[in-house]
Amino acid sequence: MSRRSKPIARRSQPDSGLAALGLGLATGVAAAAGLMLGRRASGNGVPGRGHPLKHRLLDSASGALQRKIPLESMNTYLNGFHMYADDMGRQVEATHFCIHLEPDLHQCVIFDSNRADARLIGIEYIISAERYQRLPAEEKRLWHSHHYEIKSGQLVAPGIPKMAEHAYFEDLITTYGKTFHTWQIDRDDFPYGVPQLMMAFTEDGQVDPDRVEARDQRLGVSTPECRAHRADIPTPNVDPHANCWECGQSVQTRIEQVDFRRK
Repeated sequence: MSRRSKPIARRSQPDSGLAALGLGLATGVAAAAGLMLGRRASGNGVPGRGHPLKHRLLDSASGALQRKIPLESMNTYLNGFHMYADDMGRQVEATHFCIHLEPDLHQCVIFDSNRADARLIGIEYIISAERYQRLPAEEKRLWHSHHYEIKSGQLVAPGIPKMAEHAYFEDLITTYGKTFHTWQIDRDDFPYGVPQLMMAFTEDGQVDPDRVEARDQRLGVSTPECRAHRADIPTPNVDPHANCWECGQSVQTRIEQVDFRRK
């Protein structure tokens, strides 16, 4: 007598999409928790302090799971000082993170520090002398030279070996920068108003020495030592249209009410 085989009961498998979603959520939460614990352990400038737990988890999960390719490409960290284009008395320390986008073009984002809770305060474009020479005369007025920042030792690349830093600044000394600060941190606790054009210093006695000394102690650098180490870098000829404030007249951004065009 033949026997009928009994059907084998199979355990139902979860939907692959739901499984992937669950795994992604679990990974995100785990990564967020790990990042939050790591940041709490570091205790140095944690962003989002006081935010609801939901927001902190979402921010940390996106930080772990999403790639920010332009940010990952910012391979140069510089620290220097800017002044407002119309007021040398208003001086700001500027922490730059830059991408060498093209052979004759760098682009930088500027923060008020190199901490996790740093405030985004501006941008700077840096171009070669050759590219600067091709600009219209009116455009040239918006740019500043970098020769004094480098020769004086004020512009530094923290953590870079002296030999590598020297080679980097040999190339950068002939360049020009156009800088706008979007947050007037020397005056306001919020990014009010319109971006302000900034300039760089061009000779001794202009920048506040106490500000430079405080920066040096905090970052573990020495402006006088940097100056001595760069003494052999030739000083380039500076285009007379740059650093326009030196003639006693400068330019600055203002709000202007205009008619709105729909087409």
